[in-house]
Amino acid sequence: MEVGLVAILAAGIWLGNTGIIVNAGIALLVAQLPPILERDYHIPMDVGVTLWITTAVFLHALGTVPLPAWFVEFVGAAPEGVAYATLYSSGGWWDHLTHSLSASIVAGVGYATARAFDEHSEGVDLPPEFMFVYLLLFVVAFGVLWEVIEFVIGEAAVHFGMGSVLTQYGLADTMLDLVFNLLGGLVVAVWGTAYLTDVADAIGQRLSASG
Repeated sequence: MEVGLVAILAAGIWLGNTGIIVNAGIALLVAQLPPILERDYHIPMDVGVTLWITTAVFLHALGTVPLPAWFVEFVGAAPEGVAYATLYSSGGWWDHLTHSLSASIVAGVGYATARAFDEHSEGVDLPPEFMFVYLLLFVVAFGVLWEVIEFVIGEAAVHFGMGSVLTQYGLADTMLDLVFNLLGGLVVAVWGTAYLTDVADAIGQRLSASG
């Protein structure tokens, strides 16, 4: 997938498309986080966690690439006013998929951090019921912040003639984004926490050592 991201970045440079370049470039940087965290900070990043993070950023970057005409006809025509069709613009299902995946990662970060404080700080005690609600609220709050950032960046890109970097398709699209963000957080709150225990413990040990 990292090779794929390099190819997407190269395609963006070849097409002169700022949106593809920015999204693929950020995705490549995020994909480097698991090995950096494991090598430099001794936070365990197993294959599953690494694949989880890399898949989310890869699918997001892939969604910005222009689609061939035959694929546009297969998944549906591009919305009116869109210069070229992408997986994001030609079907809301892609947007829902990437939002759910991204939100699950946000929930994972929130869980690992909160558990680290809970396990390694004498003054913090977070019962399981609170942790469940906390994860959902954390994801919702981050989702709202992201929609605001997405709107500001999108408007700024248009104002400065940079083309489409991050695109919103109206109020209904934003509300659906928040719903699927919540779904991703719910998946982690119910099933995903068991896979992040080692990460949380490593973060907690570093907090204890630095404290």
